[in-house]
Amino acid sequence: MQITRKSVPTEVLGPLPELNTAAPEFSVLDLNDTVRHLSDYQGKPVLISVFPDIDTRTCDLQTKRFYSLAKEHKDLTILNISNNSKEQLQNWCIANGADIIALRDNEGSFAKAYGLWMPEYKVLARSVFVINADGTLIYEELVSEMADEPNYQAALDALA
Repeated sequence: MQITRKSVPTEVLGPLPELNTAAPEFSVLDLNDTVRHLSDYQGKPVLISVFPDIDTRTCDLQTKRFYSLAKEHKDLTILNISNNSKEQLQNWCIANGADIIALRDNEGSFAKAYGLWMPEYKVLARSVFVINADGTLIYEELVSEMADEPNYQAALDALA
């Protein structure tokens, strides 16, 4: 699969998981170095916000937007996943006063399960996934231009 970065094509090692099937399991680390799995959040809807680098403008905007949406939708769990370092994610949370679920895909478990690795830049591709309370993947968006924000409204509409 290909997306662009400032209009220049770059490869994403897909494929994305199939819609309307069980969401793929993965193992990532939280900010306490605890291994987390998708199954840890089972029982209520989950939105997975994936971003390449928290220290860039678009990733910052995306994370802030989903953080504000999480406050409005208490029945929704939002997982923020990147391969940023623990320190980068902690610093962002402190600087923004944000208590988010920040997860690190340092081993590539999530990248492989969801087909999001960009080898040229060694980061995850910007994307959004929505999983219903039963664990079924009901929405996915691989953002076609790396510098663009995801379609927030489409992700929320999938939850309705």
